[in-house]
Amino acid sequence: MAELHKTTLILGGGGKTGRRVADRLSGRGLPVRLASRSTDVAFDWSDETTWPRALAGANFAYITYFPDLALPGAADDIRRFTRAAANSGVEKLVLLAGRGEPQVHPAEQAVRESGIPFTILECAFFNQNFSESVLAPMDGVVAFPATNVGEPFIDCDDVADVAVAALLDAAHAGQTYELTGPRVLTFEQATAALAEAWGQPLRYQPMSFEAYASVLSPYLPSEQVAFTIELFRGLLDGHNASVTDGVERVLGRKPKDFAAFARDAAKAA
Repeated sequence: MAELHKTTLILGGGGKTGRRVADRLSGRGLPVRLASRSTDVAFDWSDETTWPRALAGANFAYITYFPDLALPGAADDIRRFTRAAANSGVEKLVLLAGRGEPQVHPAEQAVRESGIPFTILECAFFNQNFSESVLAPMDGVVAFPATNVGEPFIDCDDVADVAVAALLDAAHAGQTYELTGPRVLTFEQATAALAEAWGQPLRYQPMSFEAYASVLSPYLPSEQVAFTIELFRGLLDGHNASVTDGVERVLGRKPKDFAAFARDAAKAA
């Protein structure tokens, strides 16, 4: 198989999906190159001089954007990167994007116009946000600015499986897949599922956007706090409270249920 000799560049290879994509490709004996600000092959979206080394000899690229694809300026970075990728001989692009975020559409369009076969993955909130990120419980509380809104949480393992399929199978070229889990849960219901699986008392605490901004302020620049709050205001209005068949279309199976994720997370804790 020709793919056995082709290298996949994984931007953000230490992230929730990037490292899972890397593990799956490496498990098949396929060469990968991790590139981020903290890897041996450095890559920084704000430093274009780091891009040529990351791209040199790469055949495929899995693109995640830091800190967020919805940020102003992200589309310009993606457009310049895809131009560099085309000049370097990259043959396939897979872009990780957010579901129901019109702010990411310019970046998606830049990928579509790159001249390189591409697949775009528009993802719901990750299950792993509850174990590895912003929704991880602190002192028995999951606090977030969402009330009764539902979300079809998607597992990062499913995202990685879809990404690998998109990288290795030409049938997915030109496709945009919306990826969700199999059912819609409120954040309170998801927290309850975690509590049951972990055997621990956990409580969901909805909070105002203003209060959440205060939580973020010690850790992020003020402009990034404002961006994050505005982004969540749009995402948490209920328009994403539905499921899709994206995972099943690509993989031929149902996506992982949140309860199964919770049980696996409990075993790994």
